[in-house]
Amino acid sequence: MSGKYLIFGATGSIGSNLAKLMVGKNQDVQLIGRDENGLNLLSSELGCKYSVVDVLDELSIKNLKNEFENQEIAGIAYCVGSIDLKPVRAIKKDDFIKCLNLNFFPIVETIKNFQDNLKKNKGSIVMFSTVAVQRGFTNHSIIASVKGAIEGLTVSLAAEFAPNIRVNCIAPSLTKSKIADPILKNKLIAEGVAKAHPMKRVGEGRDAAAMAQFLLSEDSSWITGQIIGVDGGRSKLS
Repeated sequence: MSGKYLIFGATGSIGSNLAKLMVGKNQDVQLIGRDENGLNLLSSELGCKYSVVDVLDELSIKNLKNEFENQEIAGIAYCVGSIDLKPVRAIKKDDFIKCLNLNFFPIVETIKNFQDNLKKNKGSIVMFSTVAVQRGFTNHSIIASVKGAIEGLTVSLAAEFAPNIRVNCIAPSLTKSKIADPILKNKLIAEGVAKAHPMKRVGEGRDAAAMAQFLLSEDSSWITGQIIGVDGGRSKLS
C-alpha cells in the first residue's frame, strides 16, 4: 500500500520496533512522539522523518493534520500507553481522567482529523489495549477500564468506517519497555510474570510490533474490528 504510515509513541518499545519493521519493508514511516531527542536518534538510525507532537494537546494533533494535508496517509498506529496500577480504594476520578487523556481521547482526535485522508486511501488504524481487559488482575481497574473503552471504540469504528478504513486492536500482555521497567527490574517479579504465561516469557516490543505491521499492511485486507491478543497465551490458556 502506498502512502505514509504515522506511528504515535514511536520511541517506545512497540513503536520503535514497528518503525524498524516497516522501514525494513521500504514503507514510508513518520515517527511521532514528544521526546524529540529520542525521535532524532531513531530517525537518524532509520532514515525517516519525525514530528514532535504532544498528544495531550488537541491543537498539536490538528497541526499534525495540516502538516500532511497534501500527503496520502495509509495507516495510523497509536502505540502510546501507560501502566496505571492502584487498589480501588485509592482510586480517584482524576486517575481515570488522566488515563483517558493519554490512552483514549488523543486517538479519537487523531482519527477525526485523518478520517477523510484514510478513507481516500483505504487506510488502516491499529490501536492497543491490554490482556487485563479480558483477564481479571488485581489493581488494574483504571487501565483495564480505559483500554476496554479502546476495544469498544475499535469495533464501533470498524463498523462505521467499513469498507473504506480497517480498524483493529492489539491486546498485549506485559512487555519489556520503559513503562514496565519499575515492575520488571525486580528479578523475582519478572520471573513470576514470565511463568504466568504459557509461553514462559515476558513479551518483547517486536512481538506486538510484528502484528501491528501485519494489520497495517494489505496482507490483512480482510481483517477489521478484531481485538487480537499478543500475550503469550495468557488471555486464553492460563
